[in-house]
Amino acid sequence: MAILGSESHTLTSTVKIVNQVEVECVKCYSCGFTEECTPAYISKVCQRYQGKWLCGLCAEAVKDEVVRSKRRITIEEALNRHINFYKEFRSSSARLNKTEPPIVAMSKILRRSLDSPRPHL
Repeated sequence: MAILGSESHTLTSTVKIVNQVEVECVKCYSCGFTEECTPAYISKVCQRYQGKWLCGLCAEAVKDEVVRSKRRITIEEALNRHINFYKEFRSSSARLNKTEPPIVAMSKILRRSLDSPRPHL
């Protein structure tokens, strides 16, 4: 794990050159998802989220928190809300499967809802 400067995102030791573009593996501060990104993109995301790197899904969830809030909130507050929601979600689903990512749980919920009978209108 390497910390660049004062930023608190987590990088693995893997640095690759893909088609002459340097990419690094970076882990989401919120959900732990790992992605390969360019250093410039990592820096841009970290600047937006108080030095923390977020995957695209968590970044969208934070934006949604800002939009859905009844009062004006900061990105930092929206990020804290998202992280707290994620922690509660993980702790409530931990009994089912500790290693199951949230996206897998959501796909199971979607499948169940699609398979359930619907009332005829």
